Amino acid sequence: MSHYAVINPASNETVREYPTATDDQLTADVAAAHAAYSDWSRKVPVTDRIALIQKVAELHTERRDDLAAIIVREMGKPLEQAYGEVDFAAAIYQYYVDNGEKFLADEPIELSDGTGSAFIRRVGLGVLLGIMPWNFPYYQVARFAGPNIIAGNTILLKHAPQCPESAAAIAQIFDDAEAAVGAHDSAYVNIYADNDQIATIIADPRVQGVSVTGSERAGAAVAEIAGRNLKKVVLELGGSDPFILLSTDDLDAAVQDAVNARIDNNGQSCNAAKRFIVIDDLYDAFAAKFTEVFTASQPADPLADGTVLGPLSSSAASERLGEQLERAIRQGATVLATGDRVDNFFPPAVLADVTESMDAYREEFFGPVAALYRVSSEEEAIQVANDTPYGLGSYVYTTDPEQAIRVADAMDAGMVWINLVLGDSVELPFGGVKRSGFGREMGRFAIEEFVNKKLIRIA
Repeated sequence: MSHYAVINPASNETVREYPTATDDQLTADVAAAHAAYSDWSRKVPVTDRIALIQKVAELHTERRDDLAAIIVREMGKPLEQAYGEVDFAAAIYQYYVDNGEKFLADEPIELSDGTGSAFIRRVGLGVLLGIMPWNFPYYQVARFAGPNIIAGNTILLKHAPQCPESAAAIAQIFDDAEAAVGAHDSAYVNIYADNDQIATIIADPRVQGVSVTGSERAGAAVAEIAGRNLKKVVLELGGSDPFILLSTDDLDAAVQDAVNARIDNNGQSCNAAKRFIVIDDLYDAFAAKFTEVFTASQPADPLADGTVLGPLSSSAASERLGEQLERAIRQGATVLATGDRVDNFFPPAVLADVTESMDAYREEFFGPVAALYRVSSEEEAIQVANDTPYGLGSYVYTTDPEQAIRVADAMDAGMVWINLVLGDSVELPFGGVKRSGFGREMGRFAIEEFVNKKLIRIA
């Protein structure tokens, strides 16, 4: 079997295989991306690069039906959510079209001696390598490629091995957009590379930086290679985000938000709420309602109307999550709900009484498994929330505005959402701390990650 293949997780059918690139092909790809930077990207005004991304945004919208169907096949995303992802990707590209020139504007510096002038000019670095995951095949590419092409960089994009069809669809969009606006034909280059080939690409002196979204293990491996070669890295890795409930005027609404935050994308989202930390006097009612609402969404055909929970992305993902759940039960966790897994269709499961001695206490469950924790105080909630190697997102529910900010300040996380879930938006920076990685994507901060903030001082 090829390294790159579309295997429909709903049926385990191998739909199509794609050949891994040869070393000679990749050598040519790096050269092409470098030529696009040298001959086009660094020479044209930002308005030309914006025109390219504008066309990319338009083509995502024009082709949304085909794009959505592809990722249902590749990773089992429910169709309605697949449409939502395509639309969000288009919105990300459009955001940088609308704001890129402003974000890249020269920044004057007030000089202490008052003589002459100085300013910061933001310019691209060159060729960047993006290593993207399977769980959001369009969104992840958009938030990397959009701002960085407008900033003046060119892109080599290695997608996940199970997403070759969406990778090809994105590459075709860029090819068509480049032709339509007269841009260089290699401002964006898709590569079907294996891990050894990726190490060679990172070491290439023409490649100036690497962005990775994926597992902690993948991020550490890439960062090690990049470090040896003195390359800038942005890492967006795993998460085990806490959902803290301290008070509420509407428990049913809080429960529904909690369920939505756990079940989105079939539970396979790095910033999904995974640990539900509930104050003692609300815990019993929350646990009962949460278990009822969560388990009401049973896995179903991702193409069917109304499906909110499809299959997990692959047999490997399903087996891994099943092993984690079984191990948590063997180690003493209480099972409030579970069900029988059928192939990759994994029913929602709810655990309680997870203690520090169990692997489940610090593992990330990448699928519809939720762990509930009872706490007696705000301080204990914060302690449990932060007692994890990860630090991506967090959710705080309270009716006390002062408490909300106090707890947000105490969170060891890159993002805190107060009385809100699924609130991601194009202008909001995304990223984490600790073993969830470093650097930011989305919003204004994304366009700052891979630019040379060049000082120009005039006498």
